[in-house]
Amino acid sequence: MSLRLSRRLLLGLALTAPAPLLLTAPAAHASTFDLPPIDRIVHYQPKLPLQVFTADGVELAQFGAERREYVPLSKTPKLLQDAVLAVEDARFREHSGVDPKGMARAALALITGGRKQGASTITQQLVRTMLLTRELTVERKAKEILLAFKVEEALSKDRILEIYLNEIFLGQRAYGFAAAAMTYFGKSMDQLTIAETAMLAGLPQNPYYANPVANMARATARQRVVLQRMHTVGVIDDAQLAAARDEKITLRSPGQRDVDAAHVAEMARRVVFERFGEAAYSRGIRVTTSLRAADQRAAYAAVQRGVLAQDRRNPWRGPEGKEDLPAANDSELERAAAEALKDHRDDDTLRAAIVLGVTPKEVRVQLASGEQVRIKGEGLRWAQPGLSAKAKDALRIQRGSVLRVVKNGKDWSITQWPEAEAALVALDTHTGRVRALVGGFDFARQPFNHVTQGWRQPGSTIKPLLYSAALEERVMPSTLVDDGPFTAPNGWSPGNSGNATGEPLTVRHALTKSSNLVSVRVLQHTGTQRARDWLGRFGLDVAKQPDNLTLALGTGQVTPLQMARAYATLANGGWSVEPVVIEKITDAQGKVLFEAPTAPVLTEENRAIPARNAYVMGSMLNDVTSVGTAARAQARLKRSDIYGKTGTTNDVLDAWFAGYQPGLAAVVWMGYDKPRSLGDHESGGRLALPIWTDYMAAALKGVPVAAPGDAPAGLTRMNDDWIYAEWANGGAVATIEDAAGAQYAGPPTILDAIRELFKN
Repeated sequence: MSLRLSRRLLLGLALTAPAPLLLTAPAAHASTFDLPPIDRIVHYQPKLPLQVFTADGVELAQFGAERREYVPLSKTPKLLQDAVLAVEDARFREHSGVDPKGMARAALALITGGRKQGASTITQQLVRTMLLTRELTVERKAKEILLAFKVEEALSKDRILEIYLNEIFLGQRAYGFAAAAMTYFGKSMDQLTIAETAMLAGLPQNPYYANPVANMARATARQRVVLQRMHTVGVIDDAQLAAARDEKITLRSPGQRDVDAAHVAEMARRVVFERFGEAAYSRGIRVTTSLRAADQRAAYAAVQRGVLAQDRRNPWRGPEGKEDLPAANDSELERAAAEALKDHRDDDTLRAAIVLGVTPKEVRVQLASGEQVRIKGEGLRWAQPGLSAKAKDALRIQRGSVLRVVKNGKDWSITQWPEAEAALVALDTHTGRVRALVGGFDFARQPFNHVTQGWRQPGSTIKPLLYSAALEERVMPSTLVDDGPFTAPNGWSPGNSGNATGEPLTVRHALTKSSNLVSVRVLQHTGTQRARDWLGRFGLDVAKQPDNLTLALGTGQVTPLQMARAYATLANGGWSVEPVVIEKITDAQGKVLFEAPTAPVLTEENRAIPARNAYVMGSMLNDVTSVGTAARAQARLKRSDIYGKTGTTNDVLDAWFAGYQPGLAAVVWMGYDKPRSLGDHESGGRLALPIWTDYMAAALKGVPVAAPGDAPAGLTRMNDDWIYAEWANGGAVATIEDAAGAQYAGPPTILDAIRELFKN
């Protein structure tokens, strides 16, 4: 007898002969083996990953070696339970841990060389997974049987099935069917179709190589077996079987998220890891952030659109790679193309594609998913230089070129990974709770969080904060300021973005048109140290602001989060708010480990600037968004309660828009990580403002337009503008010229101001 047959026979006897004895006297045989305790199953404590959620309960991320979501059996769909039992253990409810009939069939097949059959019950599989090795020996099989009896004595059938459905490995780091449903299909278990349910139920047999991501053909073949078993045992009828077989399975795209907030998820992960170390990834800790799912979706989409729009205004840079493909156009080409794309990360928006064929009017590509698409017409326009016969090698699009393509409606276009970055942060102006935060275009390519870590020059977005300081130095909106050429004692000579007329402008008009020269003179009047101290009231880092007149042009350093906080102070009537991202941290049992303090009541104790100061600045910022450099804001949103300021630094290294609706402040920044010009004709109004309005259009949908409200005490109207009441009869600054400073000439009427400005 051959050694192979002898092993088969020995194992077959182990599967069959001991079974009746073990069924009647398991305790007697237990002493024969050194059995591990079953406490790990009886007192089951699953390794649950760190999970991060929005304030309204949408999962943002999981961190841990095992993806798992524990779901009680009572909340597990019966269809899924029935499908698993149909294919894995149809007699589960009848046996006592071991199924003699199933073991006999498997042993007979093994001895006679027939097709291998599964003999293990659900309970045996659970024992093997949690307590034993997968080594195929007589001793291990005997231990498995004995332990299965012990587990069945200790736990109910429902509890055993519940543990199994949550613990079993199903490929792609997914443990349990809830995690697998989300991993493969992006769905909860109760949203699965019969076909999807059957595919998941087929995974326990071979989760590594027969899962649909690793091999769709093998996964589909196994799904067919499950569907047939479900039909045989009466779980589904003929019509359901036929429909499930015909259904096309669509997998979740790689990296697909319901809400994309990877930078916030990383912020949460770091906070938890610093406190709990490696245990953070297995204790089932849940972090609730302040984000709102709808706001975050809108913010992420707005940043994606804005960055791609900027990139398309730059020249085509060429394919991102080149792969060798076989000459024939057959199934071998499809396989080779799929294999070549494995080294290129796919993306939900910017899809990885490899060129199969090229003509001057059409490019045929294959996506990482295997789908083939044709790109023509407008979709080729940007990449046209790469289709020219005279194209340089670096630009040429040819067979084997790896590209990025994007779908616009039903049509596809050639695109490329953008080089610029952008960030958006939005927060509740009264509580400081961050409602949306996008730290960059793509976390996988650049995990740096530009919202919290990106120190950049704010440009003209600093001007409203400096004008706020000037209000306390008797500079009113109607104060006239020289807009002519300016030269500082050290020779510094700034200019305006447009041609300066040299005519005096009111402070209100100067902010509306973003005059640099007026801002410099206003800062000169206020004093740089007083202005810097005032910026500290808004939450800016005073040490990072220059103590010279360049401060007027925003040459200091700020982060987008700081600017959002500053503009929230203007929006809420002058109170300081503390940005909050992490609301609560709980353990797996729901015990609160950390909870952010509730937002403080806004009182005079936490006031940053006077109410009348914030009100006047609001009236000026409303002009900016209606008739000034950001006039498209109100026009695009079709609402009057919009306030804000564009910002563009020298050589367009940074583009900003900072603004608010009374209840929501948001800031957008765009630039390159290694600063360089975004383009000669670019600006904050052209780059950052469209992202801001895209986001606000979604965030303010259904929110009533807020009226300006009554003016706070201490303000009065004079010459059709606001003035501090105590200066209505004299004392306000009428005009500002160079160096010598202000003329305190009584009420700042336009006529008197002009006389002062031009007197000898």
